[in-house]
Amino acid sequence: MGVVATQSDSKKSQPSIQPLVNLVTGGMEQVNQIILSKAGSNVELIPEIAKHLISSGGKRLRPMLTLACADMFGYQGDGHVTLAASVEFMHTATLLHDDVVDESDMRRGKLAARKLWGNQASVLVGDYLLGQAFKMMVDVGSLEALRILAEASAVIAEGEVLQLGAAKNIATSEAEYLRVIEAKTAALFAAAAEVGPVIAGESDAMKKAARAYGMELGLAFQLVDDALDYGGSSADLGKQVGDDFREGKITLPVVFAVARGTDEDRTFWKRCLETDGIQDGDLEHAIELLGKYDAISDTVQRARDYGSGALKALEKLPQGAHTDALADAVAFCISRVS
Repeated sequence: MGVVATQSDSKKSQPSIQPLVNLVTGGMEQVNQIILSKAGSNVELIPEIAKHLISSGGKRLRPMLTLACADMFGYQGDGHVTLAASVEFMHTATLLHDDVVDESDMRRGKLAARKLWGNQASVLVGDYLLGQAFKMMVDVGSLEALRILAEASAVIAEGEVLQLGAAKNIATSEAEYLRVIEAKTAALFAAAAEVGPVIAGESDAMKKAARAYGMELGLAFQLVDDALDYGGSSADLGKQVGDDFREGKITLPVVFAVARGTDEDRTFWKRCLETDGIQDGDLEHAIELLGKYDAISDTVQRARDYGSGALKALEKLPQGAHTDALADAVAFCISRVS
């Protein structure tokens, strides 16, 4: 069954990530074992903080991409499991660092690590997890996979710095914002998918297609999160609705609303996001403006466009259960806000 059939079938039932979960269950059990063992340390605070975040849930979509994109080529080794664990450690480290930079209070429905142990400990444990991730990559012995993930790590850090420049700046353009999320979020999705065919020894065309799928999915995933922050629920987000607004984050819905709004509207956004002047009722007014200028619906449409790009990339990969499941993952991602 190919990608086109999956799209048709998805209309008949609620999109689900479960097919992908089912396909990689065995590999993910091994990934989880590695994660728990590598998060250990003689320094007591390290496993305490790491396991606080690791055990708090999350779909672990990124490591599942690595496993699926290796399994679809019939890969028989265990290098993809180690690389998948590396990918999850990179993601976890990024979350720890993000929460410090963004001064976030919640993560996945629990208090952020920085609120429990402080900013310094959170940053340092994030650094430890990155170190463990790179040690695992070296153990796999694939210089190309190491290069791809190391490059992703550098790009993610660049994205964090780019976001600092865009933060609390309502003049941020759509192009500038997309550049931020391509680096901060989509780069790791792309690398996670690409190392699958790399470890399986596949052609450059297969690596390129897998990478394109991951990149497009990552962009769609982030834009859905942006929309959910103003129109979702705490259960969907794992944090409070409106956190992006309270933290002064410029996301695509805000970019659209500012560009389309009146001078009075821009004065409102400037007070709230640039000068930390948020007052009671401002979040509700922000949501009203986003609706008035179709900012949420257009953000979701952008996410759908990237989702379509992910499906096109899948058409270049071997058709079967894995591409079907990866197509379902795209539909599931979009359905969170549809």
